[in-house]
Amino acid sequence: MTTALAKTAAEQALGVSLPSRRDEDWKWTDLRRLVDKPFAVSASTLSAKEIERFISQSPLAQLKIQRLVVVNGVWDETHSKVQGLQIATLAPGFAHDDPLLTLNAKLKAKTLALHFSGNVDQPVEVLHISTGDNAAVASRLHVTVAEGGSAMVVETFVGRGDYLNNPVTTLDVAKGARLDRVKIETEAAKAQHLSHVVARLDADVQFNDFTLTAGAVLNRQNVNVDFDGQHTKAQVSGGYLLKGKQHADTRIVVDHKVPHCVSRELFKCVMDEQARGIFQGKVIVRKDAQKTDGKQSSHALLLSETAEFDAKPELEIYADDVVCGHGATCGDLNHDHLFYMMSRGIPEATAR
Repeated sequence: MTTALAKTAAEQALGVSLPSRRDEDWKWTDLRRLVDKPFAVSASTLSAKEIERFISQSPLAQLKIQRLVVVNGVWDETHSKVQGLQIATLAPGFAHDDPLLTLNAKLKAKTLALHFSGNVDQPVEVLHISTGDNAAVASRLHVTVAEGGSAMVVETFVGRGDYLNNPVTTLDVAKGARLDRVKIETEAAKAQHLSHVVARLDADVQFNDFTLTAGAVLNRQNVNVDFDGQHTKAQVSGGYLLKGKQHADTRIVVDHKVPHCVSRELFKCVMDEQARGIFQGKVIVRKDAQKTDGKQSSHALLLSETAEFDAKPELEIYADDVVCGHGATCGDLNHDHLFYMMSRGIPEATAR
């Protein structure tokens, strides 16, 4: 364990012990090696013009939606456009045995809480803007959907500089409710994005979660989905668009604690140049979780000979009346298709 090793400069500055390849869940993403700078807590501020420029970079900038703006972990009420939402800011979260949650608590991230009590038809964007060099930024978003309610939340991440961003999102979906969550990660090219999502689902819930990973030189996302009520369905999916020396690792744990629930995991990943993508999915079926239907799959497309993809699907089943499975594929472009287009005068880059 990392506690037996001398702390690195980054660990001393952040006040935590970072996982290394000795930890099974982190063997492909050695944070002790990859997080190699003594990041300081960010206290930088942005001008109104700079914030407006970042807002215009959001993929949803042209849509008339509700928007909450978070600048370096702090809610910016001035540039947020919300109406009729129940919003609160809470004290920093508590420590946890997970390294990313512990880091979030150490950085004293304040919690922005959103509560949906009915059916909200209009999407709500939470735009995270992070800036600074050698800066550590942390935020915590807590979303609750009341019984029978519905909502759609889009978390968008943009930034500028060489910083470490540690966002944590917790989701609490009550009985008979629906939550659609989309995450768009287009951080600065030199940024490091270390995030954690925890979802607790009650009975008769419909939960859909999609993550697009395209920015940051380092991305690690932990996801925990807990089934606490029967007849609930969860779809967790995502896509990678990686190039250069980008490194993205997603670790998902879906915990079926009760019977009659359905889970689906689907990730499609594209890597070019020297990029590396990793997918680790684990489905746990507890002893009493009979009639569970859990499936996961990952598919990777390698656009260069130096790109890499690693997949680690896991099933941990203690019940006997279940339908579970997993699959993974990885390959390059179909060369016949590529030749067909190039033979008709299409340049290779465009054909790809």
